[in-house]
Amino acid sequence: MLIYATKLTRTPSRMTSRDVDQLRVVGFSDRDVLDIAEVTAYYAYANRIADGLGVPSETWIDD
Repeated sequence: MLIYATKLTRTPSRMTSRDVDQLRVVGFSDRDVLDIAEVTAYYAYANRIADGLGVPSETWIDD
């Protein structure tokens, strides 16, 4: 799951059906894969909005 989420975050254009198949092999359902993709995409979206608006990082987050 983490390999999938990392690849989707860093190199989304390289995602293939094989990436989904690898999740199925280890027991994730199609609904699980959808949830993983949606959560990963949401965080990418939210971070890009915050970055685009110049929202500063929380003070407790080390850069």
